[in-house]
Amino acid sequence: MLAKVFSAAVHGVEGLEVEIEVNSASGMTAIIIVGLPDTAVRESRDRVTTAVSNSMLHWPRGRTTINLAPADVRKEGPSFDLPIALGLVAACEETPLPNLAAYCIVGELALDGSIRPVRGALPIALAARKHGRRALLLPFENATEAALVEGIEVFGMRTLGETVQFLRGELQIPATPHNAQALLHEARLSSGGDDFADVRGQHQAKRAIEVAVSGGHNLLMLGPPGSGKSMLAKRIPSLMPSMSLEEAIETTKIHSTCGLLGGKQCAFVAKRPFRSPHHSISDAGLLGGSANPTPGEVSLAHNGVLFLDELPEFRRATLEVLRQPLEDGAVTISRAAGSLTFPADFVLVAALNPCPCGFYGDRKGRCRCSLQQVQRYRARVSGPLLDRIDLHLEVPAVTYNEMSRGEPGEASAQIRQRVIAARAVQQTRLAGSARCNARMHSREIRKHCALNPECAALLQSAVQALHLSARAYDRILKVARTVADLAQAPHIEPEHLQEAIGYRTLDREIWK
Repeated sequence: MLAKVFSAAVHGVEGLEVEIEVNSASGMTAIIIVGLPDTAVRESRDRVTTAVSNSMLHWPRGRTTINLAPADVRKEGPSFDLPIALGLVAACEETPLPNLAAYCIVGELALDGSIRPVRGALPIALAARKHGRRALLLPFENATEAALVEGIEVFGMRTLGETVQFLRGELQIPATPHNAQALLHEARLSSGGDDFADVRGQHQAKRAIEVAVSGGHNLLMLGPPGSGKSMLAKRIPSLMPSMSLEEAIETTKIHSTCGLLGGKQCAFVAKRPFRSPHHSISDAGLLGGSANPTPGEVSLAHNGVLFLDELPEFRRATLEVLRQPLEDGAVTISRAAGSLTFPADFVLVAALNPCPCGFYGDRKGRCRCSLQQVQRYRARVSGPLLDRIDLHLEVPAVTYNEMSRGEPGEASAQIRQRVIAARAVQQTRLAGSARCNARMHSREIRKHCALNPECAALLQSAVQALHLSARAYDRILKVARTVADLAQAPHIEPEHLQEAIGYRTLDREIWK
């Protein structure tokens, strides 16, 4: 007897429908799984048969062949346990299961028949809806996450026996309500976390961060230890506009693929992610990869902030892989089995000391680094990478008077209102062609960043004096356009351009 069950797998960060065919025939008892399964899938026959028996159900005792289609895509993980078990039960004439084709089914089985959670519930739900499945059956712990997708019913299952009863119509299980809008609204209303009101002094740094967030620009902070670089970076997400539902689902999908979700409290990434990997991270950990590519830190920071503290401590080869995502907002990983593209549209925030000891240029003469040590330290960060960072900012040490003042600084909520207003101007101007000023292409730069004769002469002088590249020229124009948007100015004025040029610290003297 032949039975068909529809399931899904995660390929990259997208869901891929998998058709599971179970055919029972006469012969010696054997279960053969074909269709390019990995070790976890091949081992499922032992888990599945034990779970079926312990659930007081029957499975064919002849030669059973299980095919996972399409056969040219590698099937990974234990999420096919539940659909394979249901296929075995349906292939046994003693326990028919009607209307299996209407469902997409995923889940890992324990030996006692209970169902364990799996990764990638959100992309699986999106794939099930795309292929017209009426409902999705999956582990109870994943139901809240999958219910973010509207247009398909989601049922959370606890055991194999319960699932069989539900499919036969012997047990009624309510569908998990769709609550994406409610969760997003709740996240927007929730308060707490780091706030810029806690930061004392550093007014120039706060202004530069406001400009960077308003235009989606990359930012590099240079300063001695203890000047507040990390403190400032951790508060940047509090200035960013709230995520839209589309952005939240896209971000959640990436985290779900990496297995970073679980339970009702963390089934939805509704706040901007902030990722701060250690400097010992590998290329694959930062960019994504391995034999079967999975998203890396640049993708986990999608729609949020990627913070690289102590930038020169990262391996130079690791930093160089950032070039493509910084330019394209996505990362493509090629392997023998094919290529996968992961989203990676983030704001890069980097921090570094001016020298190995951190006190180069200190007026108190605390630096003991030789010139050769300083040059070797700075050479760890390449010029092409620095060229892709829009704002270079000096963060000096905070004075005692600034630290001892009792009055708080400007709160994140006040700064965020100006950021939102500037973003609104950009979205109206760009009309969907780009998300923010930092993502403008050459044609849009020429159209929206036109300079009057005074500004053109000023920029010409800066390019010649600082020996700026064509990329740095474009980035100055983008930052100047953002400064003008914060001022609600229709055109770039000399003061806007001067401020943008002033943010090229490493092109002037510090890094020479």
